[in-house]
Amino acid sequence: MSTPLAHRFHATRSISFPANSHPVNTTAANTLADLLGTTASATDEPGDGLNVSLAGAPWSLADTPSDTDRPWLWARITSEGKGEITASEPALLYALVHLLADGLTEAQYEQLEDGWLLEASFSWNRILFDSVLTQVARTTRNFDPEAYIEHLARSGFTHLEVNGLASHTPHEPGVPSEYYNQFYTYCPGLMQFVDSKLTQGLYDIEYQEANLQRLKKMAALGHKYGLKPGLLCFEPRSLPERFYQRYPTLRGARIDHPFRSHMPRYTLAQDHPVAREHYRELMDNLMQEVPDLAYLSVWTNDSGAGFEHTGSLYVGRNGGPYMIREWRSHEQIAQAAGTSAIRWLRLMRDTAAETNPDFEVSLRVEPFKDEHDIILAGMGDGLTVEAPSLMVRGYEVPYSHPRYEEQTSVGGTIMHTSMDEAEKDILKDWRAKGFEPKITYSASSSFNMEPLLGIPFPRMLHKKLMALREMDARQVSAFGGLLNTEKTPYWPHPEVIRAAQLTPEISIDDVVHQLATKWAGADHAKELVDLWDATEEAVSYFPIVPLYSFFGFVWLRTWVRPLIPNLEAIPLEDRTYYERYLVSTANNPNINDLGKDVLFDLIPQEDGRRMAGHFDNNALPRLDAALERATTLAEETEGDAQAVFADLRDRIRVLRCWTTTQRNTCAWVGGVHGYLNTDDEAEKADQLAYIQDMIDRDLANTHDLLDLWETTDHELILVSDVGETSFVYGDNLGDLLRRKIDLTEQYRNAEPYIDTDIMWRIT
Repeated sequence: MSTPLAHRFHATRSISFPANSHPVNTTAANTLADLLGTTASATDEPGDGLNVSLAGAPWSLADTPSDTDRPWLWARITSEGKGEITASEPALLYALVHLLADGLTEAQYEQLEDGWLLEASFSWNRILFDSVLTQVARTTRNFDPEAYIEHLARSGFTHLEVNGLASHTPHEPGVPSEYYNQFYTYCPGLMQFVDSKLTQGLYDIEYQEANLQRLKKMAALGHKYGLKPGLLCFEPRSLPERFYQRYPTLRGARIDHPFRSHMPRYTLAQDHPVAREHYRELMDNLMQEVPDLAYLSVWTNDSGAGFEHTGSLYVGRNGGPYMIREWRSHEQIAQAAGTSAIRWLRLMRDTAAETNPDFEVSLRVEPFKDEHDIILAGMGDGLTVEAPSLMVRGYEVPYSHPRYEEQTSVGGTIMHTSMDEAEKDILKDWRAKGFEPKITYSASSSFNMEPLLGIPFPRMLHKKLMALREMDARQVSAFGGLLNTEKTPYWPHPEVIRAAQLTPEISIDDVVHQLATKWAGADHAKELVDLWDATEEAVSYFPIVPLYSFFGFVWLRTWVRPLIPNLEAIPLEDRTYYERYLVSTANNPNINDLGKDVLFDLIPQEDGRRMAGHFDNNALPRLDAALERATTLAEETEGDAQAVFADLRDRIRVLRCWTTTQRNTCAWVGGVHGYLNTDDEAEKADQLAYIQDMIDRDLANTHDLLDLWETTDHELILVSDVGETSFVYGDNLGDLLRRKIDLTEQYRNAEPYIDTDIMWRIT
């Protein structure tokens, strides 16, 4: 393999690494040997050539710098090919090898002769809710877990989320008319992997064993590349009703969603000594199976989990009889609920710490608006919180869209690229109280432009990471993950993350130019950078459409459902092809009104027209220009450059199809509601014309998407390899698009109508 490193250090004849040590020493040394075209050997002592070792164990090549509290990397390679490569953290040792291969400037390469010390920006950089590896898209076709994990380590990540179900659906009881049991497919709780004596037999042992073995396999792969494994769980989780028939006094909070669930679900009474022993056993049993587990991230009060008597439970404050006496005030209940939640988190942390003293438990803090201060007061000594902003209180995040000030609470999305000065003061205060918060950022299309792959917005990403570094954030989390990296070979984001983590002094201009030169060649590097910039500028003008700009785009099947004036004009049997996979029940208002979902008002009429205008006037013209330029470059170039531009052309094209559907969803709401909310005949005629224009656009867009689906050689979206699921489209997408076209043409002239009484239907 020819690399800058191989050219510069061709004199290296031997590479040594410590025998019987951390696996990352072996991985890093062998990878370096491949890059240099030589071999690596395990030795008991450092050799006289080039030595590779994690600092401190079993032999150290460089002392920890006395003037830094950040993770560090050290490399010294002489012209004779001798020296050492070491790092304070396992994953950073592997990242350093690849950084030396192709990630340095000329000046930095010259420093290697005397030794080069590097301080990492973040001591903790992990994926949070890793969509493809562990969460809703873990059935993605053509996905290589080890290649993905290697890519994370190479990019400067330090931790790895490892708890995903082995099956593509959860083994949770439910009733046919509901959807709720499918929410248990992500953030699986501890009981999906191990038992306690209290709950033995509630889940099939074969199911639990398969899940546990998958978790252990992911942890071992992470260990190979130096990534510390951890868990993301919805806890405290509900238990099947048959458990409470046997132990009725252990029934705790009701945590199901009143609309999506058609049977009640309950957690354990979390303060009961029997419940506490159950959770202690679960945590201990899992630590015995995977002793190097480093963290537990707790999401709760959603998707089948919740703390008793907290204010954001779907059905309101409720719980078992052991925590709250009747006739308490709101404040007293909040105090008791928050204190109890901290008690549970402490139990988890202290139990795990018996095996791994450095174990951490973090809590997603947004659900606890009423208990916010109580939760924060209990943090420290291994407990911390995670959020997109330290100013968050509840789900309100005080950051506005960079282009549209009327859109607020964009924290954590790709539009959130800066950090307010007030964040620094809060960070100092929390550190003084003994805990380090974990701040989330968006690195990909996950939770932003699902189900797309490889959409570039490198400057926005780099700006956010630099803002986090500038505020002195030390622990960060990439929300949703990097998706299927092996199928996005010319996507700049992994390199941008690596640069922000390991070489923050290199400007983003230099980062993208160096990468473009590597992929497209010096003659076309500027054109590639300009095309990335043009695409990113268009993306920055996307208004955020509630739910649809996130996971709701797939959940609600907006690519494959006909956008006709009366969604229920199509007979039920003819629209079942998409309704059966909606994250929905049959009495959900979204069945016939794109502006609503369960009891949420997603898009008011005025917002629909306004956002459609933002797409028309700002986003789509910029996308069209970028697509035209990418098409020209793909046709006029050859070799490597042609491959890069053809890949990017198709990604911009699918992005345009996605964006147009977003636009049309907004226009549907504006037009249909506009028609229904007026008695003026002239206004009705205008609204009908607006709706028919939307349908024309949607048909043209669907034809374009179908053509792209059938002709591209690139993997442009997440596609399941087990068949269609509610969270991931299947390889039948083309058939669904054809059905949408046929039904749209057949029913496009139906009179606008919404049955506003749909929620009262008996299903």
